[in-house]
Amino acid sequence: QVTVLHTPGHTPDSICLLVADKRRSEAPWFVITGDTLFVGAVGRPDLAGHEREMAAQLYETLHTKLLRLPDTLEMYPAHQAGSACGAGLSGKPMSTLGFEKQWNPQLKLDLEQFIANVSDVPPAPAEMETILRVNRGLQDCKS
Repeated sequence: QVTVLHTPGHTPDSICLLVADKRRSEAPWFVITGDTLFVGAVGRPDLAGHEREMAAQLYETLHTKLLRLPDTLEMYPAHQAGSACGAGLSGKPMSTLGFEKQWNPQLKLDLEQFIANVSDVPPAPAEMETILRVNRGLQDCKS
């Protein structure tokens, strides 16, 4: 069973996918966190504009939705180290929410510290406008 969680912050329409194997247990098995939560970092809130507002939404999403899920839940982000989609990403492809609660420095900050900290990200990719046009179906990804 897949449950879609609306997790705004990286973008207004960001989602995470909560997956349960009902043959094994009613409890969720893992969550695909996309660009919301990474191993050792969080998604950048600046790409959709309104950076401070989006950062506050990301903080709210993390603390009221994702971090309330079981600590044993496996999480699979969309990116690892080397991505421009956040700062400080680990090279690990997965983690657990409990490990991230304990070791992810972004998750220990209060709201104002979080907003200031997530503003310190690498510049947006030079091809960001092309990426947005492709994502919106306005341009073929091969052009």
